[in-house]
Amino acid sequence: MSLGVVFEGVAACATGLALPYLYRLVSGPTVFDRILGLSGFGTSTTMIMVLVGCVYGRLDMFVDIALGYALLNFVGVLAGARYFERTRG
Repeated sequence: MSLGVVFEGVAACATGLALPYLYRLVSGPTVFDRILGLSGFGTSTTMIMVLVGCVYGRLDMFVDIALGYALLNFVGVLAGARYFERTRG
């Protein structure tokens, strides 16, 4: 079994684990549940990007992209949480 097949299997499992976050993002009963779903989905997507980089042998490029995506996800979640906290009361 080659290393690429193992990484593809792990990426498929990680994608399956990201589905509950996607469900929470779409059908969260409150806005805060949706923000938590977005944060978890962004984290899972970052992990999947690094695994894809391992599969294609371009880990350096995909790590840079994943770090940029993680930073944007973090800032976006903080901005959304701060906005909804201020408009709530």
